[in-house]
Amino acid sequence: MARYLVIGGVAGGATAAARLRRLDEKADIIIYERGSHVSYANCGLPYYLGDVIRERNRLFVQTAAGFKNRFNIEARVGTEVTAINKKEKSILVKDLATGKISSSGYDRLVLSPGAEPVRPPIPGIDTDGIFTLRNVADTDRIKKHLHEKRPKKALVVGGGFIGLEMAENLRGLGIDVTVVEMADQVMANLDREIASEVHQQLASQGVELILKDGVISFEKTGNSIMTRLSSGREIEAGMVILSIGVKPDTKLAREAGLALGPRGGIAVNEFLQTSDPDIYAVGDAVEFTHPLTGQPVITFLAGPANKQGRIAADNIVNGNSKKYGGSIATAVAKIFSLTVASTGANEKMLKSSGIPYMASITHSASHATYYPGATQMSVKILFSPSDGTLYGAQIAGYDGVDKRIDVFSSVIGRGGNVRDLLEFDHAYAPPYSSAKDPVNIAGFAAENILDGLSRIIHWHEMTGLDLSSTVLIDVRTAGEFRMGTIPGAINIPVDDLRGRLDGIPRNKKIVIFCAVGLRGHVAARMMLQSGFSDVSNLAGGYKTYSLAMNNIPGTAVTCC
Repeated sequence: MARYLVIGGVAGGATAAARLRRLDEKADIIIYERGSHVSYANCGLPYYLGDVIRERNRLFVQTAAGFKNRFNIEARVGTEVTAINKKEKSILVKDLATGKISSSGYDRLVLSPGAEPVRPPIPGIDTDGIFTLRNVADTDRIKKHLHEKRPKKALVVGGGFIGLEMAENLRGLGIDVTVVEMADQVMANLDREIASEVHQQLASQGVELILKDGVISFEKTGNSIMTRLSSGREIEAGMVILSIGVKPDTKLAREAGLALGPRGGIAVNEFLQTSDPDIYAVGDAVEFTHPLTGQPVITFLAGPANKQGRIAADNIVNGNSKKYGGSIATAVAKIFSLTVASTGANEKMLKSSGIPYMASITHSASHATYYPGATQMSVKILFSPSDGTLYGAQIAGYDGVDKRIDVFSSVIGRGGNVRDLLEFDHAYAPPYSSAKDPVNIAGFAAENILDGLSRIIHWHEMTGLDLSSTVLIDVRTAGEFRMGTIPGAINIPVDDLRGRLDGIPRNKKIVIFCAVGLRGHVAARMMLQSGFSDVSNLAGGYKTYSLAMNNIPGTAVTCC
């Protein structure tokens, strides 16, 4: 009878254990979990704190008793594995309640230690009222503080997924919220244009956003915490949420002599084996090769962890028969009424990997505009300039974002091309989409760029224009022009353009823009076929430009 030990529960470890049982009814399977809960929905923790999820028990996917009753798996919570002896194929286990140390042998071992919050050595970081959010115990501490102290103001340090979800949920409780982020934007998985829409959403909901500033100290002042920033600003709040980031928990693996990767995660092969063939690893602590960039990455997402757990279990029981192809990190987040999502590589990843790319930005309606309730979504895609291979996609919008990002993920996952987007056969009815879905429209725009029908210029290139040798034309209506435009632009509405071509210099560079890019494309095609040789259209139009420029790096603190 085989003996399988799993260190760590939650997504990866619990999935691996359950799959091991389904494949091997006779095996002896034990899960060792340091915390008090073996399998819970950590992605739901911010929503429990915000009273969106009201029942605490709904967070628990499976209990220790449930594992025993359904799977005949012993889940030992409150037990910490302190050492792995690879040579003897055994582990040392400490019962955290009694302090008792015991050992246990294994035939195969699964490591799922997860990740731990980053806590930099900032003075006062251990002050009461400063919290991280990673597990149920953290959640209970924050919930208690909210109920007992009733803070009126909260500071969130870090603008990642958890930080912004906490900002939303604390705001929903009627608490004033400030978010401090050291970078020039929130959500590092997004490029600037899409992140700017998140900035705007935060401002519209009364959340103060401070960019390009960091915390240098915390100090208790009565019932509040005084936070000092590197800019000299001081923020007083009744509680602080640290969401600076997470790092893989590799202490056990490192001390056991298992190989780590260049990014500090547990190195695994395509079968999810560590450097020891009898030890497999899954989840947030695992480092693998990114399918697109070929660079080592760590992905802190539940979806990949679950998939890894299943694959590792299959390989343990059936031999190394299934390969893990890596993750392109498809992710989605709700930021108040806005939904943002990404998949594949962003610009920073492609640049750091030396991969040439092109970008396209489109703004499309979530469904047919004549049907009530249509809202606009912003779609950015990144692709190969040589063959159109799709590298990445990002979307911000209010309806239907999740289903579109899944389409892009599917195309990227099978090595697809932007031309595949043109022919994507979507389900269409007016309440759900348009005859030309936003996915199709993103493909149309990218194909025009690849085929040379459209030359585009991006928002960040506009500041470098020499207006002495460039004609900047706003082809929106006169009313739109009066409401705001790009400095130096002249207004020639697209419907008037044909009759005014003779008044436009043909020996200068022409840059055209409209609201979102469509009228600009029509105008550019008109001019290119009328003898103008150097004509560019602003990608994403004035909407993208104005959003991104309002949050330009270096512009002080409060966003939008």
